[in-house]
Amino acid sequence: MDKGRINMHTYYLAVDIGASSGRHILGHLENGQMILEEIYRFENGMDKQGGKLLWDTDRLFTEIVNGMKMCRELNKIPVSMSVDTWAVDYVLLDDHDQVLGDTYGYRDGRTAGMDEHVYKIIPEQELYERTGIQKQIFNTIYQLMAVKQQTPEILENARTFLMLPDYFQFLLTGRKVSEYTNGTSTQLVNPQTKQWDQELIRRLGYPDQMFLPLQMPGTEVGALTNKMQEQVGFNCKVVLCASHDTASAVMAMPLVQGDGIYISSGTWSLMGIETEQADCTEQSRRNNFTNEGGYEYRFRYLKNIMGLWMIQSVRHELKDAYSFAQLCEMAAECKEFASCVDVNDDVFLAPESMTEVIQNYCRQRGQAVPVTVGEIAAVIYNSLADCYGKTVVQLEQNTGRTYDAVFVIGGGSNAGYLNQLTANATGKTVYAGPGEATAAGNMMAQMIKGGEFASLAEARTCIFQSFAIIAYEPQTA
Repeated sequence: MDKGRINMHTYYLAVDIGASSGRHILGHLENGQMILEEIYRFENGMDKQGGKLLWDTDRLFTEIVNGMKMCRELNKIPVSMSVDTWAVDYVLLDDHDQVLGDTYGYRDGRTAGMDEHVYKIIPEQELYERTGIQKQIFNTIYQLMAVKQQTPEILENARTFLMLPDYFQFLLTGRKVSEYTNGTSTQLVNPQTKQWDQELIRRLGYPDQMFLPLQMPGTEVGALTNKMQEQVGFNCKVVLCASHDTASAVMAMPLVQGDGIYISSGTWSLMGIETEQADCTEQSRRNNFTNEGGYEYRFRYLKNIMGLWMIQSVRHELKDAYSFAQLCEMAAECKEFASCVDVNDDVFLAPESMTEVIQNYCRQRGQAVPVTVGEIAAVIYNSLADCYGKTVVQLEQNTGRTYDAVFVIGGGSNAGYLNQLTANATGKTVYAGPGEATAAGNMMAQMIKGGEFASLAEARTCIFQSFAIIAYEPQTA
């Protein structure tokens, strides 16, 4: 054991990077409870460069290293660490392991029309039957088609494909390993084999040799390189978590028995259930549900909903003058404002002004146009709750089952007003928390690997006992 390690606790480090911010969270078990401590936080966002929306991976990796140094400063050295991020974005490496081209963000417009190029090769219905992944124009399958169409020389020189968490962990360890849950978001994985669909990849004209075998959360990637040990001041193992942040968040659903519907609520709202088998039926495709990979080969049968991105964008347009709690209060004061938008409409994906797009949407459909901040917020929150309600109906129709509760996990679990609207719209009890679900789930995969928990069920019981969970009962008007 490292001489500087505090013997009292065994620490694990979760590096959780979202589309708007990143955080380093140390965790340990104490008296049967998981204790989380945020030790470092940094801003994130796509950079606009020459009309492109790009990720600065060099800056992000510098932030990862800076946060790791805090462990040394605090004298709390983790036995292992893991990185999770959002889905679908990736890097391509050449034969010298250098990044080829730009690292695009999923909101970039280069994928416009790429679905048609894909469907000329494989019809949309057949693609869903093969992968079970919902159509989103930013899925990796369409991003790679954009590379093929616009910069084919990059694909020709590509030797390794890595999702962003895998890339960062490669920089930490010198080992290239591809993680399963995030891999499924590419729309290039077979839900039966749980591996890359090599035939599909070849049909699309992507180099099949650049895709590494998919590994499950809990797989040890390796120790830090000597260079990294010198930089951060310690060594530890790097272990795969469920590196798609939603997959980690769903691991931390505080479900002790039975099952329920979850909403992983953040920039996106991922709403669905856990299943043992993928549902690749035509009805599922028409309802735009997806079958993303989860821990222990579970499937996250869910719908991707625009989420808190809309209210985050409005808040930024107001120079962050209001807290989210204040925006909730202002929306509640305008609760009678009845206009509603389809939050999944592509016009809300990356507008120059979210406020103006919402106003135009309402105007074009003959609805009352929101003017005040409170009215804008009310439209967003009511529209999200309305979408959640409709998604519950579709879930129950598709599965032939009825669910008693909705579990809201992630940062959005702190939005009490939205949680109450969700209970009203779904007619179900809403259980909100934990707020740091993704970091907790990241930690759970490491702790199961480390022998702290015998199973996912045991780890979820610990989550239920460790964090405040608030219940919201449906209210009638």
